[in-house]
Amino acid sequence: MQRYIARRVLLAVPTILFVMFATFAMVRFVPGDLVELILAENPYATEQDKIELRERLGLDQPIPTQFAKYSVNLLKGDMGYSHWTNRPVTQELRDRLPVTLEFGLLAVLLGLLVAVPVGIISAIRQDTLADYIARSFAILSISVPYFFTATLLVIFPVIWFGWAPPLTYVGWSEGPAGHLYYMFFPAFILGVNLSGSVMRMTRTMVLEVMRQDYIRTAYAKGLTERTVLVRHAMKNALIPVITIIGLQIGGAIGGTLIIETIFNMPGVGRYFISSILARDYPSIQGVTLVLAVVVVFVNLAVDLVYATLDPRISYS
Repeated sequence: MQRYIARRVLLAVPTILFVMFATFAMVRFVPGDLVELILAENPYATEQDKIELRERLGLDQPIPTQFAKYSVNLLKGDMGYSHWTNRPVTQELRDRLPVTLEFGLLAVLLGLLVAVPVGIISAIRQDTLADYIARSFAILSISVPYFFTATLLVIFPVIWFGWAPPLTYVGWSEGPAGHLYYMFFPAFILGVNLSGSVMRMTRTMVLEVMRQDYIRTAYAKGLTERTVLVRHAMKNALIPVITIIGLQIGGAIGGTLIIETIFNMPGVGRYFISSILARDYPSIQGVTLVLAVVVVFVNLAVDLVYATLDPRISYS
């Protein structure tokens, strides 16, 4: 197991390096000049000022040289400084990453609490009214974009009921109840959107497993439906579902980018969007790197869960 983990970590290094370089190059190829944007508020800026600022930011050097310097600094734990706030990108991420991780994990948890039970009920009550409702809900949750639902939640309750979900961030230090109340609405919207795929996969796999010979044997022994599901069916049925859940965690991380902006959350997603609009190169690179590392290690964790569910899977 240790050798497998070490091998996967080593294989992740080229992936992360590719993401780093691709992001580093693409943000510099986007139309528009960062130096012009920074000096736009200074009507007296001269051409010499632009040259000096470009040299100070290191943008006068070839992209491979800039990337080499960035990589060396990154090995020292230095992601650079924001071109707009002059704050270390590492500090910005340290302050904002816990909010995004909490939001993403809560969204996935709420989605699973909806998807797995409903998927199981839909499978064991196949072609009944409950099954039709569950399948329709799954298709609807996949089809309707989460940012559209989030916008509706912010706008229409105010018009109809004079109520709106909280849009001012409440930290844990200000009260756990207020914090969870603030986090619930964006997490629920994103979680419901993510639950559709998991629900459909759960239903499909439970139906497939329930038709196996060993399940019929378990029923023939007089075991109850609940015992057959819990002890015999679920572990085998959940292996493909875990794969979908791993992909959904990556989707949840991507979903935080827009939801955080809508709900005014001080997380990495909102910081990333503002950095793109401002062409803040170090911030964009830092956020992309962190998200890439999270996705890579989530996929590794998903692979390790397989062996827990099915002892026949070995990584030796």
